[in-house]
Amino acid sequence: MGNKSAEQAVAKGRKGLQSLLRAVLKSGRAGQRNQPMAGILWVVAAMAFLAGLITLGRYAALAGMDPLQVVFFRNFFCVVWMVPLFVWRGLSLVRTQRIELYALRVALSFVAMTAMFQAIAHIPLGEVTAIGFLAPLFGTGVAILLLGEKVRVRRWLALLVGFIGAMIILRPTGGVFGFGQSAALVSALALGVIGPLVKRLTLEDDADRVVFLTNLMLTPLSLVPALFVWLWPPAELWPYLVAMGLMAVLGHMALVRGYALMEASLVMTFKFVRLPFAVLLGYLAFQESIDTWTWVGGFIIFAASLYVTRREAMLKEAREAAAMRAPIG
Repeated sequence: MGNKSAEQAVAKGRKGLQSLLRAVLKSGRAGQRNQPMAGILWVVAAMAFLAGLITLGRYAALAGMDPLQVVFFRNFFCVVWMVPLFVWRGLSLVRTQRIELYALRVALSFVAMTAMFQAIAHIPLGEVTAIGFLAPLFGTGVAILLLGEKVRVRRWLALLVGFIGAMIILRPTGGVFGFGQSAALVSALALGVIGPLVKRLTLEDDADRVVFLTNLMLTPLSLVPALFVWLWPPAELWPYLVAMGLMAVLGHMALVRGYALMEASLVMTFKFVRLPFAVLLGYLAFQESIDTWTWVGGFIIFAASLYVTRREAMLKEAREAAAMRAPIG
């Protein structure tokens, strides 16, 4: 009897693993949803790759390369790494019905990316990452100010808590608030608006098209400012620049798949793993560390951002349920 139960448990576990692997392999298609386990794997992988991306970017900046050039090479080599995919899929990879959304996303991504690479040239990776958790809170603030969205007490409290977390990290009265922190805040603000756009794009376009088109449009845009500070990188930096493009491709393809497979609130839950990844890589690569207050502030910001994101998901579900119950005509 015991052997039979054990065999059933093993068979059930094997079936579950096979189902998870199928979900992972088939992920990225437009409109896919409700595969949370596969989505979690993609998001955690994305956070590791993106932490590697900013580590390589900080190395290039500390080696003397202007952040504007770093941004261009990140985009350029991202497209280069995706050329085989373009050869395989052909023009279908660049066909979309929502070019206006891509244009908006590219403009915001350029601001977010430029500000982030400016930030990592001046402050530790862990601090930039912790400040980046303000993105969902900034997104809510934009909805309030520009869209006139009504906000109840609980969301105002969450925004206040997130602001307190930011003050713990930035400590403006302690003399540590400078250009790097300002750039990180600008990056988080732009990212807060980008998140919903990515979610919208995955409803109609697959993950590979979203990543390829975005970087294809970003490359010439980022070249223009880079030309004003252009200096050819020394030979020893080229492998890092090429690797930076690979990290960008893998990170964003994984993240977009995560958005495609599960709700944005669940994506946000697992984005926090980016902080320990960034701190570890910052320590290994540059022997840098962040203090206890940055950890505390980062966790407070993350908790407030997670609450806001989950609250948005609950309100959306309630609205959809009410619309379905409403009489037709």
